Amino acid sequence: MILSDGDILRRLEAGELVIEPLDDPELQVQPASVDLRLGREFLEFEHTNIPCIHPQSEAEIDEYVTETVIEDDGEFILHPGDFVLGTTKERVEIPPDLIAHVEGRSSLGRLAIVVHATAGLCDPGYQGQITLELSNLGAAPVALEPDMRISQLTFTELRSPAERPYGEERGSKYQGQSGPQASRIGGDREFGGDQ
Repeated sequence: MILSDGDILRRLEAGELVIEPLDDPELQVQPASVDLRLGREFLEFEHTNIPCIHPQSEAEIDEYVTETVIEDDGEFILHPGDFVLGTTKERVEIPPDLIAHVEGRSSLGRLAIVVHATAGLCDPGYQGQITLELSNLGAAPVALEPDMRISQLTFTELRSPAERPYGEERGSKYQGQSGPQASRIGGDREFGGDQ
């Protein structure tokens, strides 16, 4: 079952679902979703002099990524073909009986802005800001401003709560993240990690 606006508001009021700061519930809570705003931090990938990135090498990933922080009245220009990691302003806490789906807003989609490449899911138990995988598929640069509504979350109720929710007990690598986070795929078992 997908939660409606009334379901979402009841869950927020009861403290079962956390989205903070939710500065304007009247504007941000939609009929079956919650609009999230763009944060100020971005991770940009260098384009030149890179032979390739080996996913299992966290040091190599960090070497090719630079952080940009936008001032209060500034904007981030996303050029055609660019891919950057951004973040939501809001921090979320998803209860063990819900899955949150990260979706783009149609108004930005019509400008060819995509907010996630593949990571459109917040598992039951996830806590933290949400890293956005921002791409411009269009022909013109688009200005993104911090605090603009950039994405939306929909919530699906599980038949029963997750028995092993996302979190520290599982060794979940992105739990509690603040700001955009680069890939930590090197922690996966197939690359010698423990996850």
